[in-house]
Amino acid sequence: MARWQPNARQRLVAAALDLFAERGYENTTVIDIARRAGLTKSTFFRHFPDKREVLFGGDTMTGLLADGIAAAPATATPLEAVANALDAAGREAFTPARREFTVRRRAVIATHRELQEREALKGLALTAAMAGALQRRGVPDLTSRVAAELGALAMKIAFELWSDAANDDDFGELARRTLRDLQAATTSC
Repeated sequence: MARWQPNARQRLVAAALDLFAERGYENTTVIDIARRAGLTKSTFFRHFPDKREVLFGGDTMTGLLADGIAAAPATATPLEAVANALDAAGREAFTPARREFTVRRRAVIATHRELQEREALKGLALTAAMAGALQRRGVPDLTSRVAAELGALAMKIAFELWSDAANDDDFGELARRTLRDLQAATTSC
């Protein structure tokens, strides 16, 4: 594949996922990833700061969630705004076309502690993005934090369900259902 062809970022991600699955994360170098994608090491570093980040998509998800909360109707409760954000994330990031990639990505992350730690840090950043977006809507700090934490938990559970290869449910519906279940659970405590 020639270096000038489009979609360098996507090619790097696909190459990294293939190599991590074949050789393991520790046994794959940035040069290996770049070569598999038909690119140079310099091109890799234009897109990602290190090989770990190739599986984590930058700030795309934080933007989707924050924008989804901002786009919720003015009358939406904090949890309704979070549900709106989860729907937006589902439409953009958790499409049927991405399910196979997500299943493979999840399997690679499960085999390496450093990737699991990065996944946990990303989860914290997503929660903070939702809380910040709620605060910008005028939601008090504590309420924003609680709604964001519930949203993050709903997103995590929905993601686990959605990325199960045997599941073909819509991510947005899974997330909304999970959020409702969590809300019901908190009122019965």
